[in-house]
Amino acid sequence: MAPLKICLVASEVAPLAKTGGLADVAAALARFLGGAGHDVRVVMPLYPRVRDGDRAIQPQDSMKEIALDFGERKIPFSICTTKLPQSGVEIDLVDCPELYDRDQIYTADPDEALRFALLCRATLEACQRRQWAPDVFHCNDWHTALLPLYLRTIYAWDGLFASTRTLLTIHNIGYQGVFPAETLDQLGLSGERSHFDADDLREGRFSFLKTGLMYADGLTTVSETYAREIQTEEFGMGLEGLLRERSDRLVGIVNGVDYAEWNPATDPLIPHNYSADDLAGKAKNKTELLRRFELPEDPDVPLLGVVSRLASQKGFELLPDALSVLLHRDPVRLVVLGSGEERYEKYFSWLGDSFPDKVGFHAGYDNELAHWIEAGADLFLMPSRYEPCGLNQMYSMKYGTVPLVRKTGGLADTVRPFDAANGRGTGFLFEDFDSNALLDTIRGALEVYRDPDAWLRLVRNGMAEDYSWDRQGKHYVDLYERLIG
Repeated sequence: MAPLKICLVASEVAPLAKTGGLADVAAALARFLGGAGHDVRVVMPLYPRVRDGDRAIQPQDSMKEIALDFGERKIPFSICTTKLPQSGVEIDLVDCPELYDRDQIYTADPDEALRFALLCRATLEACQRRQWAPDVFHCNDWHTALLPLYLRTIYAWDGLFASTRTLLTIHNIGYQGVFPAETLDQLGLSGERSHFDADDLREGRFSFLKTGLMYADGLTTVSETYAREIQTEEFGMGLEGLLRERSDRLVGIVNGVDYAEWNPATDPLIPHNYSADDLAGKAKNKTELLRRFELPEDPDVPLLGVVSRLASQKGFELLPDALSVLLHRDPVRLVVLGSGEERYEKYFSWLGDSFPDKVGFHAGYDNELAHWIEAGADLFLMPSRYEPCGLNQMYSMKYGTVPLVRKTGGLADTVRPFDAANGRGTGFLFEDFDSNALLDTIRGALEVYRDPDAWLRLVRNGMAEDYSWDRQGKHYVDLYERLIG
């Protein structure tokens, strides 16, 4: 089949702007598509952190000061371009200082809806001026979810997009872009109220994400299990009924991993490189990590690691009951890197003060330290309440750090339970969202750790797994072809 034309639209793209896994996925998928010979463009806002970064940004003379009507306001924007690092893919940067020159990528400002409505419309305007009709607009999360509706309403007159299809990926259904109903007037959609959910409008609100789910030609989310979970009341966050109605259009595709960045054999950020054939470097990294956290250097004591956003989604409310028992009774070490909700930051700070010889906590995010923890820990904890996909469990397996996870979402799809009897499996899973279940699973993992031969087999099983974008990206290409077929 001929190369595809894909326009990938996202609110953040690594390394230009990143708050979470969405940025990594947008960049890696675009890089894969470009490397596979497809005609791919990425569109994102031009935030100050992008403008001020060390990269070449080219203004586009044919796309300067384009004024768009949003209700009673005219919002001007321009398009600049830059290259996605490590690829030939071009990124269109939507330059609108009035909306994007903020300290944060996401805000609680009154014009937050307008900021991302502009991203949707600027994408369509840029395509019109180039006379470039994508085969697929690939939209990501609520920030881009009005694009399918704009394409069917305000831009329906343009035959350029007659054959174009839309795909919306849900990275986390907990974020839906819900705004007061009167905001529709500010978005230039006052005449299109019939296209929005009537019950929501009666209650004085509307949702970007729900609207996208109604009108996109195809829907994806970031794992097969999560695709099933979000059709249930427990995980659907109020959208389960709509997702069940459109289940024939919903596909789960596990995110890929960029092994150019996450590979212990070549990682420039860790002190010692290593491979499945020669794990000496991993033991040395453990020693270096313990020194960095000023913990006793005992190589035989198992070291547990956490790298995470500190939020209730991640299941940290299970830890106090489990860890208080574990740290009092078992010879273990724990290192934690993360920031987020104040209650969890205070808890891990208290834990470090209470067990200074067993626990180290670094508040904030440090990319190098994240790599050190993946390379130096023995077990990686992810007790998530829900996890659409997760990336750290896949990083951990590549680094020979055994993941211990709750059986939910992408964690269930990527980690296979280890069976010491036959030597198969890549990690440890628990099902009930319960502190005792977590503690029992940790203790079961420590039992295996005390058997060096079984542990070595488990480590090498994980390191042999392949979740590269070369593998996962092909699933998106197949889906694009089905959509346009």
